[in-house]
Amino acid sequence: MPDAFPVPLPPGAPDLRRRREAVELLDQVGHDPGQLAANLGDIRRVNALGGGTRVILRHLPTLLEGIPPRETVTVLDLGTGSADVPVAVADWLRPRDRPCRIVASDISDEVLAVAAENVRDRREIELARLDAIATGLPDRSFDVVLCSLTLHHLERADGVRLLREIARVCSVGFILNDVARGWAGYAVAWAASRLATRNPLTRHDMPLSVERAWTPAELRGMLADAGLPAARVSTHPLFRMAAVYEVGDG
Repeated sequence: MPDAFPVPLPPGAPDLRRRREAVELLDQVGHDPGQLAANLGDIRRVNALGGGTRVILRHLPTLLEGIPPRETVTVLDLGTGSADVPVAVADWLRPRDRPCRIVASDISDEVLAVAAENVRDRREIELARLDAIATGLPDRSFDVVLCSLTLHHLERADGVRLLREIARVCSVGFILNDVARGWAGYAVAWAASRLATRNPLTRHDMPLSVERAWTPAELRGMLADAGLPAARVSTHPLFRMAAVYEVGDG
C-alpha cells in the first residue's frame, strides 16, 4: 500500500494493514427515514462517480454472451440499497433490445422502502427481502447474480458463505464488486465524507467502510475457501475491486 496520501489524514489515522471490526450505522435499524434516504443517495452517487456501476457494466457483457439475444435475462441484485445498480443495468440493456427481469433484494425493510421509491415506474424491476448469505432460492434460479458494496459489511466466514450462495443461485455467473482496503481509498473516503455531505450516517460509514473492506488478496482467499478458485479478481480505478465467476469455469 502506498505511504503517500492524496489529502491530509486526521490524527490517529487507522492501521489499514488489518481489517477493522466495527459496525456501520447502515447495518443498524431504526433510522430516521430522511437521513437514511439521504445516506443511500450518497451511496448511489459513490457508485455512479466512484466507478461501482461501471465495474458491473464492464463485466456484464461477457456473462450475457451465452444467453440468446431475445431471451429474457434474469438478474438478482443482492444488497441492493436504493436499487441504483438494477436501474443502471436495466437502462443499459434497454437500447440493446435485451428483455430483462431484475430482482433487487435487501435484508432491510427500511432500505427496501427507499428502493421502492426509486423503482416505482420500473416494471422490469421487483423488490424482495432476502438474506444475501442464505437467500432460500432454488439452485440456478437466476442467470446472473450481482452484489455491490456488501462484502465489506460481513466478517470473513459470512463472506465465504455469501460467495458460495451467489455461485449456487446463478446459472451463468456472478459479479461482485466492492471497495478495496488501502491508504489512498481511506484518505479520499475521509475527505469526501467531510466535504461532500452533512449526512451523519455517511460521515460515519464512508471511511469506516474502507477500514472494513477486504484486499484483493483476501478476496482471492475467500473465493478459494468458497470453492471458487477460478473466479477472476480484478482491480479498478477509484479503489474498486471485482470478482467475476462464470459457471463451468471450475
